[in-house]
Amino acid sequence: MKDVLEKIKAEALSVAEDLKDLKGLDELRVKLLGKKGSLTAALKSLGGLSAEERPAMGQMINEVRAEIETLLSKKQEELGSLAMNLALKSEKLDVTMPGTRPYELGKKHPMTLVTDELKDIFIGLGYEVAEGPEIEEEYYSFDALNTPKHHPARDEQDTFYVEAASPCCFVLRTQTSPVQVRTMESRKPPIKIIAPGRVFRKDEVDATHSPVFHQLEGLVVDKGITMGDLKGALSLFAKELFGGSVKTRFRPHYFPFTEPSAEMDVSCFACEGRGCRICKGSGWIELLGCGMVHPKVLSMSGIDPQIYTGFAFGMGLERVAMQRYNITDMRLLYENDVRFLKQF
Repeated sequence: MKDVLEKIKAEALSVAEDLKDLKGLDELRVKLLGKKGSLTAALKSLGGLSAEERPAMGQMINEVRAEIETLLSKKQEELGSLAMNLALKSEKLDVTMPGTRPYELGKKHPMTLVTDELKDIFIGLGYEVAEGPEIEEEYYSFDALNTPKHHPARDEQDTFYVEAASPCCFVLRTQTSPVQVRTMESRKPPIKIIAPGRVFRKDEVDATHSPVFHQLEGLVVDKGITMGDLKGALSLFAKELFGGSVKTRFRPHYFPFTEPSAEMDVSCFACEGRGCRICKGSGWIELLGCGMVHPKVLSMSGIDPQIYTGFAFGMGLERVAMQRYNITDMRLLYENDVRFLKQF
């Protein structure tokens, strides 16, 4: 029996020394100490010994079991430490590195910010948002707006004409004014709308021009509308946009679809009217064009100019955005440079 125990102990030492992983250690534990293991079999064989031999042999078996358990415990710690070191080498983690996201949250484009802000202001003043087609009939783009055949805006050097099979001529709209005409044709006064959207003109791309840009136009038609209503509404809009201290002025101008017509300037937001580089020393910045709706435009739209009057206005949204955010080059708004867009 003593020889068997020595053999089991030697086997445990020999096999444990060569073990490389915890799985092999568990297999050795079962082989030696399990229900059908070598040491368990030796313990069961004590029944064949005399009463005098059993105590000494039982004590010897328990001592061998304790030695084997100690050996296996140490080997388990050794293999566990080795596995941890290997894992640390293969799974390096630098806690000082910045974290990564599965995707980066976007932001609203400055043009969207400006458009939404203007919409909010005018909706708060009781206006509705109206829309219309970007490919428009020549009639709605020019004739219905009292623009004569010889007007320079109708020249192919200024307007994108679209070839069509139908007798009607189509153009890429040069302004959102056709939305005003379509609205007047489709409903009766009172009318109070704004029409934001893209427009197209044959302009060369530079710091202040683009063949595709955005406008927001407005129209009010009702009984008793005067130039005073126009000035009051637009002055209130300017204060909402640039702050209560902003001043406005109206300069006579010419538009075929309004009479009288005017350009509206606002006091420079940078120098408060004292004169600076942004306003070119004048203290004023041109913001929009406006005027009373021409009686011919009302008549062609089916509205009696003897009963109703109205005013209209229009502004370039890129100009507002550039003034709002002090942008000096319009091309920045279209180049999709993330470094630029992240500032908003």
